[in-house]
Parts: sequence; structure tokens; C-alpha cells
Amino acid sequence: MDNLFDFSLVFTQIPAVLTALPVTLWLTVLAMIFGLAIALAVAVVKIAQVPVLSQFCSVYVSITRGTPIIVQLYLTYFGIPLILRYINYYHGTNFNVNAVPPMFFALTALALNQGAYCSETIRAAILSVDKGQIEAAHSLGMTTGQLLRRIIIPQAFVVALPPLGNSLIALLKETSLAFICSVVDITARAKILAGNSYRFFESYCSVAIIYWVITFVVEQSMRYAEKRLRIPDSPKENPNPK
Repeated sequence: MDNLFDFSLVFTQIPAVLTALPVTLWLTVLAMIFGLAIALAVAVVKIAQVPVLSQFCSVYVSITRGTPIIVQLYLTYFGIPLILRYINYYHGTNFNVNAVPPMFFALTALALNQGAYCSETIRAAILSVDKGQIEAAHSLGMTTGQLLRRIIIPQAFVVALPPLGNSLIALLKETSLAFICSVVDITARAKILAGNSYRFFESYCSVAIIYWVITFVVEQSMRYAEKRLRIPDSPKENPNPK
């Protein structure tokens, strides 16, 4: 019975699992950055109701939010090489399909997934900005770029930060599926160690502890950022001025 669960192994193999932590963190950060860029573009297009592009973005968001991330990873992993072979065949190019790094497949799928989900968050945050400020900025002769940089984005960011923090945490956990694209992150590393020792439960306990610690750090960081960026309430008027 003592050999059913090796408690010490859960902690002693954590350093070995952590060797793949940089891959997980890089994948999370890059997917979030590219995803936010896509989300901002989609949100602006949908708010401005740009013909054709607005409908295209709506279809993109609907398909992405209506399919599991694991399916999107499979489609990316098998679809991108298929597209490259098609281009090589019909356009006479010579793309080396086998030279595409596995990280690219996972990054593409995760970024597109985040772009779809975060676009609705950003769109709602932009629409929450007081229209009076936007009209005042237009009356002062501000360009669209200046309006976005100086008024809309700073205020919308404060509103969108809590849900974006939740999206970041969800993205961190979604990277555990990157092994589908042959990316060796901490989950894949734990799976490899389990295959060598046949201690699968202990290995996945190790990786669960790592994810929990990282998630806790991200949560505390987001709470700190929310407190620093929170807009203070306007001071109440003194009913009995001296």
C-alpha cells in the first residue's frame, strides 16, 4: 500500500518539470499580446461597422467561440502545413513545411482564440467611455489616433482589466494543450516524466501545484494593478462649509 502514492516524488520532480516553464510563459505572454492586438482591431471594426469587415469579424468570433480550443489546435496543426503545400503546388514556391516550429502552430491557435474572446470585452469597455468626452475631443480637432491613445484606450483599459486578467489566467491553463502541437511545455514535460517512472498521478500533482502557484501570482498582480489604476471617486461636497 505504501507504493501506491509517493508523496515525496510530487515535490522532488517539480524542478525537472520547471525546466519547461519558460516555454509555457513565453507561449502565454506572446499569445496574449497577439490576441489583444487582434481583439482591439476586431472591436474597432465592429464598433465602426465597417462594411464586409464587420461581417467577417462577426463570423470569426462566432466560429472561434463556438468550437473547443483543442479542435482549433488540431485544425492549426494540420491546416497550416496543408495550406503551405497548396501554395507550393499551385504557386511554385518552396516553403519547407517541416521547418515550421511547433510553437508557431500553438501560438497561432491560442492568439486567434484570445482575439475572439477578448474582442467582446474590449468592445464593451470602449462603448463604456463617456460619449461627451469623445465629442469634446472631436470639437478640439483630435484625430482618431489621438482620440484612441489619449481618451478611449486609457479609460477602456481600466474597465477591461479585470475580465482581461481572467482571460490571461484561462490562457495560461489552455497552454497545457499545446503538447497537441508537439510543444513541450510543463504539462508535456510532466507527461514525459510520468512515462519514464510510471508515476502519472504524482507527475500531474506536480504540474497542478505549479499551475496553481503561477495562477495565484497572476491573480495578485492583477489585483494590485486594479488598485493602482482605479479611478478615485469624486470627493463629496461638504454640506456645511465653514
